Amino acid sequence: MQEEKPPKAGGSPVVELRDLHKSFGALEVLKGVSFTAREGEVISLIGSSGSGKSTLLRCINMLEVPDRGDVLIDGETIKLRGEGQGRQVADEAQIRRIRSELGMVFQSFNLWAHMTVLQNVMEAPLVVQGRQRAEVEAEARAMLDKVGIGTKCDAYPSQLSGGQQQRAAIARALCINPRVMLFDEPTSALDPELEVEVLRVIKVLADEGRSMVLVTHDMEFARSVSDKVIFLHHGLIEEQGTPGEVFSATKSARLKQFLNAASHG
Repeated sequence: MQEEKPPKAGGSPVVELRDLHKSFGALEVLKGVSFTAREGEVISLIGSSGSGKSTLLRCINMLEVPDRGDVLIDGETIKLRGEGQGRQVADEAQIRRIRSELGMVFQSFNLWAHMTVLQNVMEAPLVVQGRQRAEVEAEARAMLDKVGIGTKCDAYPSQLSGGQQQRAAIARALCINPRVMLFDEPTSALDPELEVEVLRVIKVLADEGRSMVLVTHDMEFARSVSDKVIFLHHGLIEEQGTPGEVFSATKSARLKQFLNAASHG
């Protein structure tokens, strides 16, 4: 069993969700979810398939627009208009700016096949942030070294293993100097051996004090890396707390059932 992180003093809020609701047609996926992620804090979202974890994460950067509720990044409310399932982003310039401060890593690696690894990592800082090429290239190479694939700069994604592709995706997210890293089941598409190398990189980032919200199915990893664990069930927060509170002093019968199933999975 991996050790839990020591408690961390709370910083200022970097992500705040207030009463988020989201439906797809008649299916209500989020039924009023609120939480705050603070500077330097790692929050893990756990729960069974269909509990709303990935939808919640995608609402943070408006890949999904919530039907009701507010999302605040660094205290700034994302402007939305309309209501219900017709709700839309109201200020495209605002959301582009906010997205440029959020690093997102998906289940599938989403690398551009026609670009080298180095070009993939450099693209957003150059195009979205308008930074200088020499500065961006130096930083991109440093980030690829950091995630352990510095020798793969000139390779194309198809020439990498799944674990290497996911580490390249992490480097790409890091290269925009994000305020918050968002991870959506970053190892679900990987074999166990490759999963370990990606989790090791994420653990290093957590130990550096980076702000993160991650969806994970790996309970031992969530226990070791998180400051707070949130258990979602049927679109609501069923239980939340420190890893010790959630994993070792479970109150919810549903969470006990989930953890028991996960430990025998």
